[in-house]
Amino acid sequence: MTSRLQYEWTLFTSALMFYTRIPVPSNSQHSAQILNQSRKYFPAVGCLIGAIGAITYAFSMPLFSPLLSVALSMLATIIATGAFHEDGLADSCDGLGGGWHTDQVLTIMKDSRIGTYGTIGLIAALGIKYLALLELASHAQIALVALVLITAHSLSRQLASSTIERCTYVQDIDQSKVKPVTDRHLSSAAINVSLISTGIPLLILTIIEPFAAITAALSAGIASLWFTRYCNQRIGGYTGDTLGATQQLSELSFYLVFIACLS
Repeated sequence: MTSRLQYEWTLFTSALMFYTRIPVPSNSQHSAQILNQSRKYFPAVGCLIGAIGAITYAFSMPLFSPLLSVALSMLATIIATGAFHEDGLADSCDGLGGGWHTDQVLTIMKDSRIGTYGTIGLIAALGIKYLALLELASHAQIALVALVLITAHSLSRQLASSTIERCTYVQDIDQSKVKPVTDRHLSSAAINVSLISTGIPLLILTIIEPFAAITAALSAGIASLWFTRYCNQRIGGYTGDTLGATQQLSELSFYLVFIACLS
């Protein structure tokens, strides 16, 4: 039992190392197999990132205005992840917006420089997210805002991870840092662990705001499926960048529809 718990902890810390900038113990093990299996904790990492944003928001509200509190909350999550998913969104906008055929799209996505499409996409996504969370803050108590943040971050990462189970990776896989994550599918048991991490905050939110929570979750799923289908049509599958874009789009969709249902 102890060795099993230690292995699960190793998987979790590996997920933290790959998806965030959160420090982990220096003696944490790391390998391609561990990284692949750690994906089951991707939604749990989302819960943690959402909690960081929620705690920042909760501690900021007594001191600052909602405008500044929401901005600090967003900044905290971006720092915690190293803008991991925002970078994927920007690269996806550049590639899909500026490329005509698959090779051209993938080449543009690999370019570390950000272009016009990426800049506009990133500004639009962050701007709309900021305004959405600000409106949520005007309609909801701090505890509800915190729960929405945790749910959205976890669910959006679950949806991004599920893309790997359903679609084909199309980047130069032997040269990609995402290769270990995409090498093999998760087992049924691992998928169940992943779903539990998403299901718990979503269930609690559903008990509090059933219509808004269910509708928002469905909208996030639809946004993820739509974008996945679009990527399949354009490039024949997904890349690490489009996974980041999937997370950002589904998270934003969750906020927008949840707020619309509260209005």
